[in-house]
Amino acid sequence: MTAPQAARARSRRLPPGPARSGTLGLLARMARDRLSVMTSASLRYGDAVRLPLGPKTLFFFNHPDHAKRVLADNAANYHKGIGLVHARRALGDGLLTSEGDLWRSQRKVIQPVFQARRINRQTEAIAEEAAKLVARLRARAGTGPVDIRAEMTGLTLGILGRTLLDADLSAYESIGESFEVVQDQAIFEMMSLSAVPSWLPLPQQRRFRGARADLERIVANLAAERSAHPGGDGDDVLSRLIEATADEPDEAVRRRRMRDELVTLLLAGHETTASTLSWTFHLLDQHPLVWERLHAEVVEVLGDRQPTAEDLHRLTYTSMVIEEVMRLYPPVWILPRKAQREDEIGGFHVPAGAEVLICPYTLHRHPGFWEAPDRFDPERFAPGRAGGRHRYSYIPFGAGPRFCVGNNLGLLEATVVIAAVVRELRLAKAPGFVVRPEPMLTLRVRGGLPMTVHPVG
Repeated sequence: MTAPQAARARSRRLPPGPARSGTLGLLARMARDRLSVMTSASLRYGDAVRLPLGPKTLFFFNHPDHAKRVLADNAANYHKGIGLVHARRALGDGLLTSEGDLWRSQRKVIQPVFQARRINRQTEAIAEEAAKLVARLRARAGTGPVDIRAEMTGLTLGILGRTLLDADLSAYESIGESFEVVQDQAIFEMMSLSAVPSWLPLPQQRRFRGARADLERIVANLAAERSAHPGGDGDDVLSRLIEATADEPDEAVRRRRMRDELVTLLLAGHETTASTLSWTFHLLDQHPLVWERLHAEVVEVLGDRQPTAEDLHRLTYTSMVIEEVMRLYPPVWILPRKAQREDEIGGFHVPAGAEVLICPYTLHRHPGFWEAPDRFDPERFAPGRAGGRHRYSYIPFGAGPRFCVGNNLGLLEATVVIAAVVRELRLAKAPGFVVRPEPMLTLRVRGGLPMTVHPVG
């Protein structure tokens, strides 16, 4: 082989991985335990792995340099990939699944709602909702376990209603259940690669059609109510979407755009923060010394008053805890992309059209970048400790142009809610319940999180 031929061969080198003959077994494992597949693949084959999955081959990259290449340096070459493309049948063309000019126009409409100055103005509303949560939980003390995951889901939906829509979502009792059905359908579409026709009269498909119709009704009601009573300063998501779609002559198209945007924003927004809060209360229960230090900080900073935006910078240890929770259990556990043109990542050839996976869950536990990576240790995020850490070894909100637009609101919510709860209550896992992760659109606790409530002092 000549030198040029050897160079070309090296440039076409593909990552190692299991044989295609094991596709059926891999598919079964992906359906059963996606996290273990990603973890074991990285341990066995290294930072670049080729995974045969049915008719497709997945290229799984697990090094910060790889994440930087895909998500930032060459982001234009990587559109949303396997899973999210198929989830579009359930979620529509919202900010999570759209591409190109449509995505840019949607981001332009939504972005101002998440500016830091506006988000900080929401602190009082979030604190009020957190105080209501504490009162509900306190009333349940001594009455048996409370499903904390369900409580966090209801809380974050209510907060998003107030902070993003300037609307009360509590009037729509079915909204939480409908979101659950839509998320289940999105995951089903991802795992089946949309191979099952949506019109088939299967129970799951019927539930999905009913849930989607319910969410369309809710969105229509919210839009009609806002159009009839504009109020406020018009800087909320609902008002901005009404304005952005006002020139659309086709009523059906206008309704679909409103539905897709609001369903995506509310589903992704409330699920990510609810998951982070659930994992936080679980980990605090497992690490009482961390709870003690967190409680002491909150009492010292806040006393018995509600937090303000100015307090957030003083809740240093609270922020460290949240960052460590998101390291171990990143709310968005996987970032699928599709290569538009061929590329080279880490010395491996990526063909045009290849399905590429970046997995924050495994990246955040990479032993090359994190000491004792499976250990819960908020001190990793102490001021000054991040020096020398690879910027892309920690990406709980993604990276690059599609960095999560709601990260500041999510962190504000988490900080205020955790401070409010820890100041007054201790939550303990119900005896016998085994906590397991469930990788859906977000990385949530499987089967809920039953915990008992114990007032402090």
